[in-house]
Amino acid sequence: MNDRLTQALCAIDAANASDPNNKELTYSQRMTEGLFRLEKSPSEILQLAARAQHIRRWDIPRNTYPAGRIGYLQWRTALYAHHAQITGEILQTAGYDPSTIQHVQHLLRKQGIKTDPEMQSLEDVICLVFLQYELTPFAQQQPAEKVIEILRKTWKKMSARGHAAALAQVLSLPVEIQSLVQAALSQP
Repeated sequence: MNDRLTQALCAIDAANASDPNNKELTYSQRMTEGLFRLEKSPSEILQLAARAQHIRRWDIPRNTYPAGRIGYLQWRTALYAHHAQITGEILQTAGYDPSTIQHVQHLLRKQGIKTDPEMQSLEDVICLVFLQYELTPFAQQQPAEKVIEILRKTWKKMSARGHAAALAQVLSLPVEIQSLVQAALSQP
């Protein structure tokens, strides 16, 4: 790992270490671990985007936007721009060129899903981290129908390579969660 990449990753970690909920530093590390499980040699751009995926997410609480799907989408769009802006500042300080910064920001804004291979890899990792670490606690708090709906939406975002990795991962989940995944995948 080069000095510039190390400096940027450490700055991202430092930003996430101040999370009052103590979640985002762990999430960013899981994203990096998931990226290296999916990609043998991820680009520096992809490593930076994966690590910064939720940088300072707590700055924009969900309850500052209206309830419901429209409010949720507005919140997520605001978060994408927030993550891109903070990460851009960190990358500039670390000495990255404008083109690299813009590419990382492009990924953090979720631009190019299904058309940009690096964006698709990032989306696959996001989905895999959700399945591995977040699905079980989420499913325990939600009705089965909602979990199945979320799983279907998650599956649609993933590539064939992401699907293969997810299916291998599902086998390590509790049986009741495996059943929900099976139900989601068996219905159109």
